[in-house]
Amino acid sequence: MLTSSSRLLRLLSLLQTRGHWAGAELAERLEIHPRTLRRDIDRLRELGYPIEASSGVAGGYAFKPGQALPPLLLDDDEALAVAIALRTAASGMVGGIEETALRAVVKLEQVMPARLRKRADALRTAIVPLDSIGPVIDAAQLAALAGACRDQLRARFAYTDIRGSASERTVEPQGVVHTGSRWYLVAWDRARDDWRTFRIDRIAAPVEIGGHFAPRPGPDGGDLKAFVSRSLAVSPYPERARIVLHAPRDAMARRIPAAYGLLETIDADRCLLQCGAHALDQLVYWLLALDVDFEVLEPAALQQRLIAAGERVARSVGAGVVTPPPPPSRR
Repeated sequence: MLTSSSRLLRLLSLLQTRGHWAGAELAERLEIHPRTLRRDIDRLRELGYPIEASSGVAGGYAFKPGQALPPLLLDDDEALAVAIALRTAASGMVGGIEETALRAVVKLEQVMPARLRKRADALRTAIVPLDSIGPVIDAAQLAALAGACRDQLRARFAYTDIRGSASERTVEPQGVVHTGSRWYLVAWDRARDDWRTFRIDRIAAPVEIGGHFAPRPGPDGGDLKAFVSRSLAVSPYPERARIVLHAPRDAMARRIPAAYGLLETIDADRCLLQCGAHALDQLVYWLLALDVDFEVLEPAALQQRLIAAGERVARSVGAGVVTPPPPPSRR
């Protein structure tokens, strides 16, 4: 039988793992009488945990938002994950929360047991982040857009696209996607009557949050990451190409990130790559670096650039070849 304190911690942990618990099921998990469960629930409420009770056939207990943030119970892996996430946030990818994230991680690591603190220290010293290669995002703006996605609220903002054209957009936000270097908003553009992706660093502050909208099925069956990857692979670029790679799609998918190009299976040994670039020369050297045989279907200009690059390489190699002198004749 658990002690009173241990039982309260166990109850708190269970309540945080599920949105709703039936009273009988919760009492059974704790191996206590329902009356004891009700007393323990009252005790947690006195400690500031916002637990609501409902009656009837589907009655039970549920955690609800309160007026203040009560202590949270995290298992070992959860605590380490939070510590890593806070360290990442403190590195500056999202602007405006670096100091807050650092204070939070210090508090978290201060109360960690020794075994966890040792693992957290090992992770902190072993993981060395590179300098951020993407733009810094305003934390308040990111939170506002994420909240609009969650609550299904329209958003209005000024936006500057990749070509530098400015426009006013009114959208129905669906979700926020991080590609590893940049943040994107996926939303239904009301004026264009279609789904669009917006780089959040190009959205001018402040964002105006409006009224509710009726939810609609998301693009690509709700797979927002796939939608963003497809949008980034081809759409934004002035130069586009279709190339047959003489390698299986699965092998190429491990080498070509989804945001860099779209891959389609042709047969067991070939796949079709659709991609874009700001300049064809970028595609020339990228294709050569893949180290696989390929055929350029379009554009014809890319074929000519590859021929010119091949001739330049041949000249360079030929210029460096030294012809050995003939062996001396024997008389």
